[in-house]
Amino acid sequence: MALSFTFISVIWLIFISPLPLISSSSSFSSPPFALKLGSSLSVEKKYDFLFSPNNLYTAGFYHIGENAYCFSIWLTKPLSDGSRTIVWMANRDSPVNGKFSKLSLLKTGNLILRDAYQRLPIWASDTRDSTETAVLRLNNSGNLFLQNRDAKVLWQSFDSPTNTLLPTQPLTKFASLVSSRSLTNHSSGFYKLLFDNDNVVRLVYSDSKLIGVYWPNPELRAWESGRNVYGSKRVAAMDSSGHFISTDDLFFNTSDAGDQPLRKLTLDFDGNFRAYSLDESRGIWQVTWQAISEGCSIHGSCGENSTCSNDPIHGRKCSCLPNHRMINHTDWSYGCEPEFNPTSCGNSEYDFLHLPHFDFWGYDSRYMPNTTLSACKQECINSCSCKGFQFKYDWNKGFSICYPKFLLVNGLSSVNFNGSMYLKVPKNISLSLNNNSVVQGFNLNCSEKPTIQLDRDYDMYHQKESIKFLKLVTYVVGGLEIICIVYFVYGTRSNSSTRGYLQATSGFKRFSYAELKKASKSFSEEIGRGGGGIVYKGVLSDNRVVAIKHLNESRNMQGEAELLAEISTLGKLNHMNLIEILGYCAESKHRLLVYEYMENGSLSQNLQSKNLDWDKRFDIALGTAKGLAYLHEECLEWILHCDVKPHNILLDCNYKPKVADFGLSKLLDRNGTRDMEFTRARGTRGYMAPEWLFVNLPITSKVDVYSYGVVMLEMITGANQSGGSEGRMDSWVREKIVAAGGKNDWVQEVVDSTVIGNYNMSSMRTLIKVALRCCQEDKDARPTMSQVVDMLLHVEDED
Repeated sequence: MALSFTFISVIWLIFISPLPLISSSSSFSSPPFALKLGSSLSVEKKYDFLFSPNNLYTAGFYHIGENAYCFSIWLTKPLSDGSRTIVWMANRDSPVNGKFSKLSLLKTGNLILRDAYQRLPIWASDTRDSTETAVLRLNNSGNLFLQNRDAKVLWQSFDSPTNTLLPTQPLTKFASLVSSRSLTNHSSGFYKLLFDNDNVVRLVYSDSKLIGVYWPNPELRAWESGRNVYGSKRVAAMDSSGHFISTDDLFFNTSDAGDQPLRKLTLDFDGNFRAYSLDESRGIWQVTWQAISEGCSIHGSCGENSTCSNDPIHGRKCSCLPNHRMINHTDWSYGCEPEFNPTSCGNSEYDFLHLPHFDFWGYDSRYMPNTTLSACKQECINSCSCKGFQFKYDWNKGFSICYPKFLLVNGLSSVNFNGSMYLKVPKNISLSLNNNSVVQGFNLNCSEKPTIQLDRDYDMYHQKESIKFLKLVTYVVGGLEIICIVYFVYGTRSNSSTRGYLQATSGFKRFSYAELKKASKSFSEEIGRGGGGIVYKGVLSDNRVVAIKHLNESRNMQGEAELLAEISTLGKLNHMNLIEILGYCAESKHRLLVYEYMENGSLSQNLQSKNLDWDKRFDIALGTAKGLAYLHEECLEWILHCDVKPHNILLDCNYKPKVADFGLSKLLDRNGTRDMEFTRARGTRGYMAPEWLFVNLPITSKVDVYSYGVVMLEMITGANQSGGSEGRMDSWVREKIVAAGGKNDWVQEVVDSTVIGNYNMSSMRTLIKVALRCCQEDKDARPTMSQVVDMLLHVEDED
């Protein structure tokens, strides 16, 4: 009876009542709850978002990598680790540039996403509104929808999910869930949840070479798994109380079914379909149901020529077959490859390595019942495509069965499996395999955060049209030619004089472009990039390893300006915590800088790794503070860095920090009279001080102090602030302190638990409070960097 009531409730929610999908914003409201015809949301505007009326959801451009953004919907409130819960993405496989990209609602009623100046949109809703009244809104259910004055929904995000279903959001025959590539890579992965042609909800593994169903159990027929193949409507959904029902008779209740906080259904990157409930007090998602309890039964877990096993400590574990090696040590989907060369086809010089309790599901070239082991071996030897065979005794049928394999995928190693795998190998290595075979195992590692960098040449068609127009006006062209000739003559002399002065006064070596191209092997080994340019590894003629920064070319000579800023700034510096410049190149259109090489890359690249224990993190915080204090107070001229962030803190072989990238730096007089000489805001979103947003507030060295505080909190909490909104991380920490009510247990909630090593509780508490002081909105409440150094040295003394 309860099940019937649940079914009726869900179907009513999906098919009859439009309220959960569109009515929470049924009345036309003003921004930020609506985007009207002819309006846009820009990737460059920090507060260009749409909010649901209850402020539970936010829609806007979400930063997923270096200069890469996706238009997304996420929960407004971050989790306890500072991360966001993304529930939908429009362009997960085609991120857009961090400049000039927009989501626009055209006058025609079509919603389009443009990547900078490209002609064709990256994504579009393909809608048209004849009433010219369409408005884009985000409702309280997390559904982004386009609706006109007649209450007609032209498009909604609930119809095209990515990897998540929200309560009352239906899964239909027209849509499917597709997993993400990893925890941090949001592009499409290899797993799908969909209604199959027989009307059954299935989980499918699909890559460029393989495709196969793994849930429900592919060895059983649909009705044997309790599914109904006659549910032709093909619709499934979960209500807000945790009851899920589908037209193929799949139903379940979450472990906390009832009136609970927010829920979601997600097809995770590991291929499992799970229900989650949000524990708001702890700021975490808890699993309340999952489709598959045995992780190794998920196809594609470990790739070709490898097996999956369940480790009681580490969970799911992948291992290469004996005498095979992992192809890509960061991604198990590539599988393993043999370390031996197979003999020619038809050659009988083969033997078989016995692997007990190993199973490879599917991809059998034959089914051989009631046969012997020797007959099975001979069958595999005679077949050129045979990689090995499965041999097991079927106790129900009373005889042995042989399965020759032409592909070794979906491998499983378990003592519970009653059977063996016989791996086909050349005879010359079979004995060493039998006597000394060791299976190389690796845990699945999904902690590495990929960096997505967009580097595209955009079709500046607006400018091309302007040029065509100018060409039609001949007298303007003639005038431009004269101006260009004069500018060339004057500019050449000026540049030559400047370069000569720089070389004479700074002592830097001036390299030719050919030298640096040869040193970097034609700029083949990229080690970093940012808004200013790309950095390559190089080896000079004297065998010194260097970092070569190729500044971006620009029509308005920004490359030249940035080169002069870097050289003039660094020429005045001499500190162990500041990067050392070795030379430069200013030849034709090429602008390059040559730095000392930092073996361990940037702080950003190391934050999520296990290389930085608490001692190293403290040394990085202290060293960075010393470098900035030197810039602010010890130079002949005071210098603002203006872009302090983990990407610009480099680590040497001993993980000692050096502040780098002075392309945005600004010189200040000691009396502060030049504080206002900023024509534009400088820095990176998420690390910029609030005073950048106000034209009447002076810009002082306190902007670097604020950015430094954000970096410190990022190292302490493990949260990623890049691209986020200022102040949110420190606000979250302050909320934890207030909620603790004077107790000290808030420290454990704030500190990143994944970092190796122990820390002193009182010292960590002081360290966090120093970071919070640096992040004060009022610049006068922030300490100077020299005061920060003193406070950190005092923390070190306490230990």
